[in-house]
Amino acid sequence: MQNNLRVVTLDGPAGVGKTTLAKRVAQELSIAYLDTGAMFRIFGWKFGKSAQNMSEKELEDHIAQYTFSLSGIGFDSVLSVNGAPVGDEIRTEEVAALASSVAKLPAVRNALKRVQREISTQTSLVAEGRDMGSVVFPTAKYKFFLDATAEERGARRFNQLQEMGKEADLDRIIEQIKERDLQDRTRTIAPLVAAKDAHIIDTTHLDIDGVFNSIMNFFD
Repeated sequence: MQNNLRVVTLDGPAGVGKTTLAKRVAQELSIAYLDTGAMFRIFGWKFGKSAQNMSEKELEDHIAQYTFSLSGIGFDSVLSVNGAPVGDEIRTEEVAALASSVAKLPAVRNALKRVQREISTQTSLVAEGRDMGSVVFPTAKYKFFLDATAEERGARRFNQLQEMGKEADLDRIIEQIKERDLQDRTRTIAPLVAAKDAHIIDTTHLDIDGVFNSIMNFFD
């Protein structure tokens, strides 16, 4: 059961700009930012494709070895696993694909849902993900769902990787985004879908400031 601390949910597909916006909204509200996608990436990175062949009991035993904590606010929020801050090793397209794969597993989703709800009892937060408003925090007062075309999201990711000095193939990135969209939107467990009471914002033709202002207009 959720407490009366403020929970803001920000959902949407890969590459829609959730991370930047969630951090900025959290900063503006002086609350923590929770990157739930990083939690799934951790398990995708740690378990790899072998997770698909594990029994539910095996998965639960593996998952039990990891504890998560959240500290700081806004841009300075830090998600830690087993006491160590999550690093850039999980920020690859390959790990993203693995994360989408493990996200279909009930044992993983149920475990992280419990963790995410527990974190929300300790601090107000902006929770970024794919089912924050529809499943994890269904009674949150402020819910947002961001969307954009796969082509636009691919271009944004391509530019981001180039700015980081990493090699990138635009066509391949768009293809990966479409594949991940299909996985996320059609999975049986907690598919990517906007909560019925979420504010839906199409970001295809909006810059970051435009989307941010659209979100903040909803706050008291």
